[in-house]
Amino acid sequence: MDTVTEAIGWISALILLWTIFHQVRKQWRTRDSSGVSSWLFVGQSAASLGFSIYSALLQNWVFLFVNVALLASAIAGQLIYRRNARLSRSRRQASSA
Repeated sequence: MDTVTEAIGWISALILLWTIFHQVRKQWRTRDSSGVSSWLFVGQSAASLGFSIYSALLQNWVFLFVNVALLASAIAGQLIYRRNARLSRSRRQASSA
């Protein structure tokens, strides 16, 4: 693979990771997951795991890296989603008491 092709792959991977990171970070900081489905993270986890295996079998290190990182972000997103849902339930219970 030539240097230009490799650079395009890495730059694209970093852009994607940057956007996902900021979405997960926003949910963490605001403690709000409204408008986000838990299934987003379940589907992202399954797809990222499959693409990670596929990328490893092809020895495509750019896509292996990005898909492992996306898998980690999906797991973090799911954990944050669950935390936010728990906090939301607690706030509702406290306000109704």
